[in-house]
Amino acid sequence: MVDMMSKISEGLERAFASRGFAEPSVEDLRNAAGVSLRTLYKYTPSRAEMVLAALENRHKRYLSRVFDGLPEDHEMALDTLLSRIGEWMATETSHGCLFHAAVAAEPGSQLLRVLLERHKSDVATRAAAATGLRGEGTALLLIIEGLTQTWPLRGEAAVDVAKRLGHVLRSR
Repeated sequence: MVDMMSKISEGLERAFASRGFAEPSVEDLRNAAGVSLRTLYKYTPSRAEMVLAALENRHKRYLSRVFDGLPEDHEMALDTLLSRIGEWMATETSHGCLFHAAVAAEPGSQLLRVLLERHKSDVATRAAAATGLRGEGTALLLIIEGLTQTWPLRGEAAVDVAKRLGHVLRSR
């Protein structure tokens, strides 16, 4: 059951990341998940559940890709973390944050807002711990969010600026 849910969630994430939340039809989502319509609805009985499953998958992948195996040295961890976010943007989501896009597509969804908050809170907490900047989670999140939103416009230059801002934060 878990393997099937993972397969579905991965396919849904790819579909929503590449085509947005409004465009893909249920048939498109079924194809992306690689399952029958009956199976898709068994595991995700509504489009809202499909979006949540995709975002939960995205959350796990992002945290793993950005935070797993960071250097123990706090300064190196900061640079590595920000470089990894730039790499994520280049390969996974060059148009900005999928969590923010989901809330923008359905602003009245409390479930999406809670998921967005949890994702950003986890990112801030892990970034502060990894960089030795405990108590600076909000400042780090501001740098990370700035990088995420600026990357589509400035690419690697945004990563360089984020690193400089991170080092200014460390030097305070």
